[in-house]
Amino acid sequence: MGIYLRKSISVGPFRFTASKSGINVSAGVKGFRLGSGPRGNYIHMGAGGVYYRASLSKARPSKPNYSNLTETSGTIPEIPPGTHGPLEEIDSADVSQIVDSSSKELLDELNQKRKKMRSWPSAAILSLLLFYSAVSSGWSGYALWGVAVAGLVGTYLIYVRDVLVKSSVLIYDFDPEMERSYGVLHSTAERLARCSGTWHIEASGKVRDSKYHAGANSLVRRKVTKIQKAEPPYLKTNVETISVGVGRQTLHFFPDRVLVYDTNGVGAVNYKDLVISVSDTRFIEEEGVPRDARVIDRTWRYVNKSGGPDKRFKDNREIPICLYESISMTSYSGLNELIQISQTGHGEDFQRAVNNLAKVMPIELP
Repeated sequence: MGIYLRKSISVGPFRFTASKSGINVSAGVKGFRLGSGPRGNYIHMGAGGVYYRASLSKARPSKPNYSNLTETSGTIPEIPPGTHGPLEEIDSADVSQIVDSSSKELLDELNQKRKKMRSWPSAAILSLLLFYSAVSSGWSGYALWGVAVAGLVGTYLIYVRDVLVKSSVLIYDFDPEMERSYGVLHSTAERLARCSGTWHIEASGKVRDSKYHAGANSLVRRKVTKIQKAEPPYLKTNVETISVGVGRQTLHFFPDRVLVYDTNGVGAVNYKDLVISVSDTRFIEEEGVPRDARVIDRTWRYVNKSGGPDKRFKDNREIPICLYESISMTSYSGLNELIQISQTGHGEDFQRAVNNLAKVMPIELP
């Protein structure tokens, strides 16, 4: 599967266009645009196939592991206390600590813009209050229409201003090797996304009395998650990015780094610093077997020492054991996430794709 590489992106009234000579920035409406590019500022206007372009002033040149979970149970039924240890959170550090040196300038911009307040909701409320006041005062129909239109236009203009103030732009231009490598990452992520079951593992703990936990030696707390193509908020780019939900945070896989988003801000991990570990996991599935999962064994809800059903418990049912795949993502800067998928084999492909991206990344000069 190839990647979709846009030549231009729009942010409010501005359009950013990538070319071999650099990035052009233009602003305006259809038929009339005012812009700036590597060859100087320009005006482009026209309609119906007739266009006029005139150069303006020349632009100034810029200065030069996670351990394997075996016989894991996913739910915690009503059981006596003390049969398992406390569940330890599998969670990343605060995004303010997840920073690689090459991303500091970008992260400073993203985090500063995220803190800026949006003004358009206040403008919309003010417009409604003014319209209500005009109606209560008995204004004429034309006057009410004028107030309504002015309120809508004003709110829209403030909304556009908010988008411009809070948005950042990233334009990528690939060489053939980099484009192929990023395309492979997308292909492997798509296979992960097609799995019937994808979960984020939030916490795990050791079992002390396995007969209450279907013979499992550890418990986990997990939630269903999504692996999909999605654009991060207020970041405009000309490439499609992969999004992985990991609890309160979301990982966005860009061509050169992983951006980590949560409510507190944005962090980043360079592919050279990202460690991905993949392992098969025998999982005691009590929530329904995904249609693409492989059932490799069975156990009982309450088991005796020999592995058979403990007849002291009523309604002791048989439970399937599935073979899943666990994908751990860590970094020295504090990233620590674990996801689980219902098919095996795809995680290793994803791991190889990330490692290959790290190899083809250009070396950044100090």
